Amino acid sequence: QVRLVESGGGLVQAGASLRLSCATSGAASGRTFDKYVMAWFRRAPGKAREFVAAINWNGPSTLYTDSVKGRFSVSRDNAKNTVYLQLSDLKSEDTGVYYCAAGEVLVSNGGVYDFWGRGTQVTVSS
Repeated sequence: QVRLVESGGGLVQAGASLRLSCATSGAASGRTFDKYVMAWFRRAPGKAREFVAAINWNGPSTLYTDSVKGRFSVSRDNAKNTVYLQLSDLKSEDTGVYYCAAGEVLVSNGGVYDFWGRGTQVTVSS
């Protein structure tokens, strides 16, 4: 079983930065961490889950939703089995629970991802 645990969320003011981490463990279907596509999603209060960013397993390819391009950056450290999301120039609209997910393809559709963490809360005041 693959387990994902997010951390790094908090309460910050608009314009501040945070770095979220997603630590992973376990394996499924013979796939190890370095072969998983890793993604971040978020859910704002009263809204549906939204794709944020993802990073491929076999190269530098990344994917971002338009609202975070230039402000957020996703990266991974396969030696630590960890994926990161650097959030910069935070806005109140970025408030929500941020979830880490693991899958097999670099897409924005959350239904394609196989494993999910419990989430970490990011709150941006203005």
